[in-house]
Amino acid sequence: MREDSGGITIIDTGYVRPALCAAYLVHNKGRAALIDCGTATCAPRVLAAIEAAGVDRASVDWVMVTHVHLDHAGGAGPLMRALPNARLVVHPRGAPHMIDPARLIAGAKAVYGEADFARDHAGMLPVPEARVVIADDGHVVDLAGRPLLCIDTPGHARHHYSVWDAATRSWFAGDTFGISYRELDTDAGAFIVPTTSPVQFDPQQMHASVDRLLARAPASIRIAHYGEVTECTRLGSDLHTLIDTMVAIAQAANGRDDRQAAIVDGLVGLYTERAVAHGIVNAPARVHEVLGGDIALNAQGLCAWLDRVARSPSV
Repeated sequence: MREDSGGITIIDTGYVRPALCAAYLVHNKGRAALIDCGTATCAPRVLAAIEAAGVDRASVDWVMVTHVHLDHAGGAGPLMRALPNARLVVHPRGAPHMIDPARLIAGAKAVYGEADFARDHAGMLPVPEARVVIADDGHVVDLAGRPLLCIDTPGHARHHYSVWDAATRSWFAGDTFGISYRELDTDAGAFIVPTTSPVQFDPQQMHASVDRLLARAPASIRIAHYGEVTECTRLGSDLHTLIDTMVAIAQAANGRDDRQAAIVDGLVGLYTERAVAHGIVNAPARVHEVLGGDIALNAQGLCAWLDRVARSPSV
């Protein structure tokens, strides 16, 4: 946990491993907003971090989930029970799943399997509808006079918004601006890849959302996986290139009996080549160690996109 000069504390939710999944606590005039919150099993750790940051539970006015994937929103139910004055800010497409998470739970079990779900996600609870605030495109959350602007940023998921903090000229971008783990940083800066995990990846929407974030010339972008990145223009260009290359890999594998495995192999090759060029020492092993789980999920998401395009070519 670390607070920067903008009154923002990064919280390591503890999901799977250290420095994989972040939540952010925004402070202003004694009040606070929590942006993303980890899984249900992470809730005690997140609460402890809020208290360690000197914030009383009653001073948290908002829990803002950028989208309702469980590593971002699974802990909302338990946290709302522990934060008596908080309201949950959620995309209109995601709100029904926070009020009744049954379908969300079923979908997560299908992606992760029963055993991993029980280990990492057990304990999800519904959020009372009266405490849910719908964040349409352009919705502004007032944090004691500090505006937090929510804009629609689909591509990773149709239920995704990002949060603009004018006070720091920075975005809280959830998964829209890719994944960039700090252990892959080099003298060349941050190493970034898109996240195309199941099941709503859309390349055109993702391109548009990345451009929408860059249009404000942000000083930095805070992402869930993991932390704050600068060099936003360069990283955005990298994301655009990779989105197109990953789509091409998926399309080349389409129709093969081993389609998903072929996509995995293609992503491993792509990321390793770029890691070598980025100056990452022992790149093949580091890509496997740090990005292996994301590669598997990205391949699943690319397969889901191929199937959706086959059903409706206009998608």
